[in-house]
Amino acid sequence: MENMEIEMKNLFNGIFSDKKVLITGDTGFKGSWLAIWLTEMGAKVYGYALPPRSEMDNFSVCDLGTHIQHQDGDIRDGQALLSFFTKVQPDIAFHLAAQAIVLESYGNPHYTFETNMMGVVNFFEAVRKTQSVKAALNITSDKCYQNNEWIWGYRESDPMGGNDPYSSSKGCSELITQSYLHSFFSSGEGCAIASARAGNVIGGGDWAPYRIVPDFFRAMKENKKLVIRNPEAVRPWQHVLEPLSGYLLLGSMLWIEGKRFSGGWNFGPVETNTSSVKELIEAIMKVCGKGGYKIPPTDKVPHEAQLLKLDISKANYLLKWRPVLDFMETVEFTATGYMDELSGKSNLYSCRKTQLKKFLQFASDRKIPWSK
Repeated sequence: MENMEIEMKNLFNGIFSDKKVLITGDTGFKGSWLAIWLTEMGAKVYGYALPPRSEMDNFSVCDLGTHIQHQDGDIRDGQALLSFFTKVQPDIAFHLAAQAIVLESYGNPHYTFETNMMGVVNFFEAVRKTQSVKAALNITSDKCYQNNEWIWGYRESDPMGGNDPYSSSKGCSELITQSYLHSFFSSGEGCAIASARAGNVIGGGDWAPYRIVPDFFRAMKENKKLVIRNPEAVRPWQHVLEPLSGYLLLGSMLWIEGKRFSGGWNFGPVETNTSSVKELIEAIMKVCGKGGYKIPPTDKVPHEAQLLKLDISKANYLLKWRPVLDFMETVEFTATGYMDELSGKSNLYSCRKTQLKKFLQFASDRKIPWSK
């Protein structure tokens, strides 16, 4: 245990140990996992976000509020966010606060655009007015790209877009980031900023609505069959620790080398992790040994893209980043995270640490450069 803690602090060139790191959206799925990883590396973590959606959310079940310094707040309130930055004086900032559900964006487009666009403006305004911040990263989505349902992956230079409100808001978030990069952060001094796009991220602790994996485990808990609305939709599935390793690596390089690593970056899975919703659910059922699904003969739902992939060549070549887990390992990590919760284990924070250690061991065994 002690040796692992020492190794944790040395990850990513030891950049995060004893640093003040501010996370917006720390009560969310990815934000809470990021807070855990940073805490275990010895960072002083500060979170700013709305309260968790429910008592089942990762932030809640891990009792994360006792491990980091969290403040409830709305990303749309620019003055409150700036006040938090001013109080904390962070060294590094990660922006993950967002309205992250595609189907909810149809029901409330105004809130989606306001949160996902003006939230980014408020974040970068706070960053540029807080001189302590030397590296800042905006986390968006693979859905920021204008999706033509190509069979090849989207590159960082491809056009932003999106037909539904959520995807469009994420495309706009990327454009806002580029605007701030060129308008306010282009000089050789001061803060270095970047954006990161990931695929369909899965793992224990995510109980958000209208997401296929949480929906499956909700159905399992209630002894029901999952209703799959888009069984043939193909997604680049990745366990939550995969993109987080990319965000942390990118953040560390922004800190070390600054503007060289500014701009947009993709962090997706290997090609073999790209599979259909139906294939994913059947793999989870195989690992869990239970559960079921059904596909209605007619299921009219708002449009979602059927095919979406990311090209990760840039991150692989320039950051020396690559995914750790194959498809079945991704499924096993995900299923284990949920089953830890559903089996009633009392210390979920410890369970997350165990998964993190296992992930780090896999990365080390496979000679992933950042794991050294």
